[in-house]
Amino acid sequence: MAVLGPSQAKDLAGLLARGGSRERAQSELTPGAETALGRLYDAMDEESVPLAEAAAYIRGYVAAWLHHRDSVRVRTVWTGPSTPGVPVRATAQVLVDVIGEARQELLAMTYAARPYPALARALTVAVERGVAVHIVVETLAGAGGLLHGQEPAAAFASVPGVKLWHWAARDPAHHARSRQHAKVAVADRRTLFLGSANLTESAARRNMEAGVLVSGGEAPKRAAEHIVELQRMGVLRPL
Repeated sequence: MAVLGPSQAKDLAGLLARGGSRERAQSELTPGAETALGRLYDAMDEESVPLAEAAAYIRGYVAAWLHHRDSVRVRTVWTGPSTPGVPVRATAQVLVDVIGEARQELLAMTYAARPYPALARALTVAVERGVAVHIVVETLAGAGGLLHGQEPAAAFASVPGVKLWHWAARDPAHHARSRQHAKVAVADRRTLFLGSANLTESAARRNMEAGVLVSGGEAPKRAAEHIVELQRMGVLRPL
């Protein structure tokens, strides 16, 4: 079952419920799953499991898998001095883990950014496996003199394929001194990391930082939708 996603497993359950043969399953379902399907049919034959019973089992398996995937888990993330009752988990590792989870889309926002090899490696691997990576950064001009040195976008120059954005459409009447200060990372709209850390090595490894890691539920989805809508409206524009 591990080689089939939930939609393909549902298709298999439907085919079994209709009395679908081994040959039909192997011809109609996901390419590359022939071996797993063969083992499944062999096991059904050995144990004399009716097709309808196998279909019900697979439907239950899919329902349990989806429930586990969509269940909400919220964890705090602290970097800095530890205390006996609260474990400290390096923000750097959490960011790398979130990037590593992404299979289709990674959306991130940061105020400051500096070259950070561990982060650059994780982003490069994500792009290589086909993840669409979008990062929103502040600019020196937008920061109004509060950021110095290179443009934050330069921190990602070594990562080909990353799409960089900035808050361009600032209403002078309301946003004359506003900054793009959000620090967010969202993987596949299922995992959200929200915290105080910028995408810099000092923030990720040395500072005292705090954040929240949310797995499942609506929060990751809504955060991603908000970023994408700001892009669509032109509030966020490509660099």
